[in-house]
Formats: sequence, structure tokens, C-alpha cells
Amino acid sequence: MVPLLSKCFAQGILHHFVISFINFRTTMPAFFRASISSLLAILLLASACGDKDEKAPAVKPLMLKNASISGLAFNAPTYGIGLTPSVTFAFNTKLDKSSVNGAVRMTDRSGFAVDCNITFTNSDSSLVLSPGNRLQYFNRYSVSLTNALRSSTGGSLASLFQEDFHTRIDSSRKFAAISDDELMDRVQRQTFRYFWDFGHPVSGLSRERNTTPDIVTSGGSGFGIMAIIVGASRNFVTREQALGRVQTIVSFLKDKAQTFHGAFPHWLNGSTGRVIPFSTRDDGADLVETSYLANGLICAREYFSNSTSAETALRAEINTILDRIEWSWFRRNNQNILYWHWSPNFEWQMNLPIRGWNECLITYIMAGSSKSYSISPEVYSSGWATGSNFLNGNSYYGYTLPLGPPSGGPLFFAHYSFLGIDPKALRDAYANYEIQTRNHTLINRAFCLTRKEYPFAYSDSVWGLTASDVPGGYNANSPTDDKGVIAPTAALSSMPFTPVESMAAMKFYYYVLGNRLFRDYGFVDAFSFKDSWVADTFLAIDQGPIIIMLENHRTGLIWNLFMQAPEIQRSLKMFGFTSPNIR
Repeated sequence: MVPLLSKCFAQGILHHFVISFINFRTTMPAFFRASISSLLAILLLASACGDKDEKAPAVKPLMLKNASISGLAFNAPTYGIGLTPSVTFAFNTKLDKSSVNGAVRMTDRSGFAVDCNITFTNSDSSLVLSPGNRLQYFNRYSVSLTNALRSSTGGSLASLFQEDFHTRIDSSRKFAAISDDELMDRVQRQTFRYFWDFGHPVSGLSRERNTTPDIVTSGGSGFGIMAIIVGASRNFVTREQALGRVQTIVSFLKDKAQTFHGAFPHWLNGSTGRVIPFSTRDDGADLVETSYLANGLICAREYFSNSTSAETALRAEINTILDRIEWSWFRRNNQNILYWHWSPNFEWQMNLPIRGWNECLITYIMAGSSKSYSISPEVYSSGWATGSNFLNGNSYYGYTLPLGPPSGGPLFFAHYSFLGIDPKALRDAYANYEIQTRNHTLINRAFCLTRKEYPFAYSDSVWGLTASDVPGGYNANSPTDDKGVIAPTAALSSMPFTPVESMAAMKFYYYVLGNRLFRDYGFVDAFSFKDSWVADTFLAIDQGPIIIMLENHRTGLIWNLFMQAPEIQRSLKMFGFTSPNIR
């Protein structure tokens, strides 16, 4: 096309020539005059036509007609995709191949690009994207198109495209087959490392999670002490090594850790012993976490029962810590109920009375066991046993639930108190606790089996809802608050109640998902088929019950140690409990 100025100049010369021709044509020969007239007509017509071409026609946008993955239309999101998928994009026109790099991408869930091959089909109006290597099974990926993608005529992509897809489960065995006993050995040994290898280097206490290097948890440390006892009994470490670690812990708790009326905070600094607030007003005593810690200390005192000077001194120090806890003070002005929190800055503003049914039965048993600060049976019956979710009696999926909220709540209700308290044949005025713990677990599992909202949902090998990390946070998962997240601790820590069902889950987690779930400190905290998500975290309060409850299932070690303690016997009898273990 002639540039605008040049075109105008040419037209001016042409018009001037035409005018001159008109002025002098009478003097020209007829033949020459006719030829010139024809030429001028052609030039004038071309000039006129050129006027209409001053604007280029609009470039049509590039349109995506359809997109599919391995022959399936995208259906946000797409599940069950193989590990070598092909993604096909069909467009309305031929593509500019030079614009494809960077404009067409496949990324993993962390946003890292997957190395892919691209081929063109249908006269370059379609492209096929395929990964250069096999993708990771049970994972989420994304494919996207940006508006940097162009047609061969320069048209931009009309609308952006991004869709997720989820790769299938690889059902092949990830580890060699071993016996069930060997599997439990391996799970206990690996989980033990969280409390031994990752114990705080100064205090020996248990870190809250693997991402909190200086935050230790009082309740999780109670679980950790019991885990160390299991480790010694199974020769993961020697008795002398275990004694040394527990001595470090007890000395730190007695001499350095900050307490409030003898009770410990939820979180401590593992180096200084100073409180780390769990929340704005929770910067003082946490009576429930204290009860978990006291549970572990009693088990250690009963385990290290030799007459050596070291073990004798350890027992005395443990008793000093236990005797300082002013359980009855937490009745808040002598009410017939215990309160969960007290802060030197906010006093009782947390205002959380401890009523059942939940994870706090152990708190009342420990309070009843105190020599100097015990509570009366009325505090148990008028406080703990009067919660709105205490008595139940309804049937769920064919299982009657004596106590607790609808469908039982998260499974840690059946774990934390019963790490030490043996529920077998245990009764009081309100429940048979062997039935309570077993049926709660079976209800939780039965609910999981009903979940069909998405592919790869729960099954008889994938079940168990309890508090755990979830994508983007933390949640007390339960049948009434299901986020699609399974925590291995839920089924594994239920082994004493549901041995067949829990072993099926353990085998699936280990053999089928093992290279994703089973790591340095045992099973990761949680995973989700819904989101194709695997946590990178380990939590003391989830790892501890696994090693402890597997041992209670196998030998009853922790149950026997705790239940034989004289003050625990006295407390259980005082509150009206009966059991072959209560003498």
C-alpha cells in the first residue's frame, strides 16, 4: 500500500496531468488523443479505488474452540488422568508457532513448569501438549493459555484458559511386603524419630510441628514422653538413653518452664521455658494440655521404677511437678466445674468451662488424682457430665453411641484421653467406654464409606476424620465438618478399637501411597484425594497417638503403666468407674 503522503502527491500530479491534457487535447492527433484518454481513465480509476484502501481490514481474534485431556473434555477439575496425558487445543485458525513457547504451559501444584513437548495438527490450527516425563501420581496439575498466543495473522487469544487436572492413583506396591508385626514395628520406629531425633535440643520437649523449631507443646510433650517409653521398650533406644532424655525433660519442666498455679501453658519456648501465647488471650495456663503432660509424666514415673539413684531421683522430680498443679483452683471460685484457661493478663476471659463429651476426660481424672488439689465427685458429675453433647444414645449407621455429639465428632475424642486410660471393660454411671471408643470409631469409618462426592473418595482402606492440617489451614475434621481430608493418625490410633479396619488403612497408606505419605517421621499429617494434596507437616499431637496406641494394641504397655498408678486408681474409684484394672 502507498504511504498516505506519497499517495496524495501522486494523485496531485495525476490531476495536474489530466487538466493539462484537457487544455491541449485539441492540438493532438486523434489516435494519440484516444490513447491518452484511455490511460488517464485507468489511472483515475486506480486512484479512486486506492481511496477505499486507506484502512487495513480488522485482524480476527484467535478463538479456542475446544480443549481436552487424554480424550476427555475438561470438567473443572478433571480426575483420574494417567501419568502421560496429552492435552489437545483446537483453534479457529492457524497458529503463529513462534508465539507458543511460554504462552502454553503445564505446571505442578507449586506453580513450577513441567517440561513438555508440543506438536501441531490440523494445518497448525491445533496443538497437542504432552509432558516430557511421567507425571507424579496422585497430584494436581494445571494447563493454561495466555494472550501471548497468536494466530498466524497476528490475532490475540480472545480469552485466557486455565484448568486443573488430577493424576490417578498408582496402585502398585511401593515397598516390599512384610508381616503385619513388622509393619507395625516400622511405623512405630519411624514415628518415634519425631520425638527422638526432632526433640528440642535444649529442653528435650516435643516441638509443636516440624515447622516450629523453637515452639514446644506441653500436651504433645506428654505424648512424646510416652513415645520415648515405647521406644525404650522396643529397643529403638536403650533404657539408659531414654532415661537421660526424660531426665532432661523433667528437669526443664521443674526448674525452667513457666507455670501458672502449677499448670503449664499450651506452648513454651523450648530454649527459655517462657510462655508463647497460643492466641491473644491464651497466654497462661492450659489445664487440658497440662493433663496430657501429667499423663505422660505418671507413665514415666511408673516405667522408671528401678531402685537406682537416677531413677529414684527422677520419680521424686516428677512428683514435685505433679504436686504443684493446683487442679482445684481451676474451679474458678469453687464452682463445680473445671475451667480450661487462666491468664495473668486476661484472667478468665477465655471463659471455657470443660464439659463433656470431648477429649478432656483425662483432665478430670488427673484433677481427681491430686494429693493436695483434688476435686470432688460433684465436680465430675455436675461439671463434666452435664455438657450439651455429653449423653447421646442414638444410633448411627447401626452403631449406638453412648456419649458425644452427633456422629461422635473427630476421632481424637477417642484417642487423647485413652492413651493412658484403658477403656476395656471400663464403666461408670454414664457409659461403657469400650463400646464408646469402638462405636465412635466405627461410626466415623461408616460415614467415610458414604462419601461419593468426588472420585477416589474414602473407602474401607481410606477413612478416619480427626483434627489435622488441611489445605491452607487446620481443621477438626468430623462427619459434621468434613473437608475431604484424611489424617493417618485417625485410623492408625484407633488400632486397639478396630484392629482389622485400622490395619487395612495402614497397609494402603504404606504400600499404595507410601512413597508419598511415609517419610522421615512416619506418616505425614494428612492428605486429600479431593485436592490431590499431601501435607508436608508432622504434628506432635498426631504422631504421638500413633506410636502409643499401636503399643497399647500390641502389649497394653502405656495402659498398664498409667492404670497401675495409685493416684489414678483412687481417682477412677472416686468417680464411680469400674474395670478389671481398678482394684
